[in-house]
Amino acid sequence: MKLASVDGAAVELVVKGYQFGSSSEPRDWDANWLVVAGTVELVGGECWSFEDPCLTTWEARELSDWLRQVVAGNVQPSVWDSDEERLLVFTEPNLAFSLAARSTDSVSIRVHLSLESGPPSNEHEMFDYFVVLDLPVAALAEVLAEWETELRAFPVR
Repeated sequence: MKLASVDGAAVELVVKGYQFGSSSEPRDWDANWLVVAGTVELVGGECWSFEDPCLTTWEARELSDWLRQVVAGNVQPSVWDSDEERLLVFTEPNLAFSLAARSTDSVSIRVHLSLESGPPSNEHEMFDYFVVLDLPVAALAEVLAEWETELRAFPVR
């Protein structure tokens, strides 16, 4: 999925595959880690990429649910003040999401990038580095549909 801001900034996340092979254990954590490739483009031209097993199959679907709630208007914007309770966070703290603002037809989403996903000169505290992406709600709905289509290839194992 590519979250592209109206100002030219963008964060793209692509599931490359499972980190490990399948398991005979139902709902085995190791079998459900997904390798995510990401590309971050900032307005000033800075760009970097990462590839890391930073989401499980369950968490990838949790992200879908959160995006769906943002589209529906059910997520309240929050001020970022380093309070992790205001974030959608995952087991690996590479990615997190929060809603900065919303209007009738647009949203501002923060994509928090830490550890291997952060900028090359990452000297920030956990989740303190983020990219704000302003996009129309209709565009976010399209991104959500693309993400859910992509996830069909990676069912919970």
